[in-house]
Amino acid sequence: MPLSGTQIAKLLPNKKGCRECGFPTCFAFAMKLASGGTTLDKCPYLTPEAKAQLEEGLAPLMKLVTVGTGVNKLEIGDEEVVYRHEKTYKHPTGIAILISDKEEEAKVEEKVRKVMELQFTWIGLTLKADLVALQFESGDRSRFLALVKKVIALADLPLMLICEDTDLLFEAYGICADRRPLLYPITEKNIDAVIPKIKERPTPIVVRADGVAQLVPLTAKLKEEKIEEVVLDPGSKNIFDAIRDQTFIRRAAIKQEFRALGYPTVVFPCFLAEGGIKEAVVASAFIIKFAGIIVLSDFDRFSLFPLLVERLNIYTDPRIPMAVEAKVYEVGTPDEYSPVLVTSNWALTYFLVSTQIANSKVSAWLAVTESEGLGPLTAWAAGKFNGDVIAKLFKQTEIANMVKHKKLVIPGKCARIKGETEEALGFEWEAVVGPNEAGGIPAWLPGFAKQVKEGAAKA
Repeated sequence: MPLSGTQIAKLLPNKKGCRECGFPTCFAFAMKLASGGTTLDKCPYLTPEAKAQLEEGLAPLMKLVTVGTGVNKLEIGDEEVVYRHEKTYKHPTGIAILISDKEEEAKVEEKVRKVMELQFTWIGLTLKADLVALQFESGDRSRFLALVKKVIALADLPLMLICEDTDLLFEAYGICADRRPLLYPITEKNIDAVIPKIKERPTPIVVRADGVAQLVPLTAKLKEEKIEEVVLDPGSKNIFDAIRDQTFIRRAAIKQEFRALGYPTVVFPCFLAEGGIKEAVVASAFIIKFAGIIVLSDFDRFSLFPLLVERLNIYTDPRIPMAVEAKVYEVGTPDEYSPVLVTSNWALTYFLVSTQIANSKVSAWLAVTESEGLGPLTAWAAGKFNGDVIAKLFKQTEIANMVKHKKLVIPGKCARIKGETEEALGFEWEAVVGPNEAGGIPAWLPGFAKQVKEGAAKA
C-alpha cells in the first residue's frame, strides 16, 4: 500500500515550529498527506531525494488513465484492491465496440448509433457502452483514415485506434488528437520510435507484449521517459490465459506493489470468442476479472444490457447500499384523493414500486422511509422498517395535509407492522396491507384508489 503517515514522517525534515505547511507539526502534515488531505508541495524544506522518494511512495499502485475528453471521457485504473469486498472498485470497465475499416458505411453508422443510443435506465442510473475501437484491417491506408474522420464526425465518443502500422497509427492520431484517443499497440519493435511522438503530444497508449513478463521492460522504459498513461495487453491467446494474466497483473500491482505492472488492462473478447452469446459470456468474465477495457465485435440490447448490469453490480461500493432519499415522492400527478403507499429506501425497491405504480395508470404518493438502503422485509427484520419509522417520516413531511383521506398502504410481506403503524400514528391513519410483490400493484391499485376516493368524498 502507499506510504503510511508514520513512514512519511520519517522522510520529512522535521523543522520544529515552522508550520509553513499549515499544520502544527510535521507528523500532523504527514498524517494528512497519507490520507490525501494535502499535497507534497506544501513543505518547502524537502530535499530532492526525499521528495522523489515520497512522490514514488504516495503514487497510486495502479495509474489512472483517461481516454477521451469532456463529459464522455472514460477513466480506468486507479484501483486499490484485488477483490471488491476489501473496499470497492473505483472505475468501471470501459465497453468498446470494434469497427473495422473493411466494414460498409451503413454498418459503421449502425455501430456508432448503438454506442450512442443503447442506453438503459436502471435504478435511477443511465447504463451505456463507452467507446469505439477503430481497426485498420483493409490494408488501404486511406480507407482507415477515412473511417477515423467519419466516426469523429458522427459522434463525440472516446476512441481507440488499432493499427499495426505505426506511421499510419500516428497519422490517424493526428486527425483526432484533440479527442485523446487510446493508441494500440505499442510494442518492443516500435517503442523507441513512439516515445518522442508521445512526449511531444501526450495521449494514452496500450503496451502489448507476448506475455506478462515481456511487459515489464516496456513499462520501465516508458516510466523513465515519464510516460505513464499506459494500458497493458499481455497478448493472451485464449480465455484461460487471459484470466490468468489479468489476475496476475492485478495481484502483482496491488498485493506485491510491483509498479511496473501498476496499470489498467485491455482484453479483446472479440478475438477470444466466436461472437454472439459466447463473446458476451467471455466479456462478462473480464468485467469480474479486472479488465479496464473490453472490446466487443458487436452487441445489441440483449447482450449489452446484462453486461452493463453486471458491471454496475461489481463497481458499486459494497459498504454503501444503493439508496434513495427518504421523502414523499410523486408518481404521476397525485392529488388530495390519491393513494399513499409506503416502502423502504433501497434504490431497487423504490424504482420497482414506483414503476409498477406508473404501470397501474394511477397517480399516487410514495412515502419512502429511511431504512439504510435495505429492502422492506430485510429492514423490518433489522428493526429499520416499522411503525415508528413510518410515523417519523409522516411527521417530517406534509403528507397529512396533502390528502383528504387517512389510508396508507404497507407492503404485503410486512403485514405484521399494521397494528404498530396505526398505533404510532395515533390511530389517525388506517394501515392497509398491499400486495406481497411489486408486480401485483398494477392489478390491485386501481380498485383501491377508487375505494379511497369514494370514501374521502363521502367523508
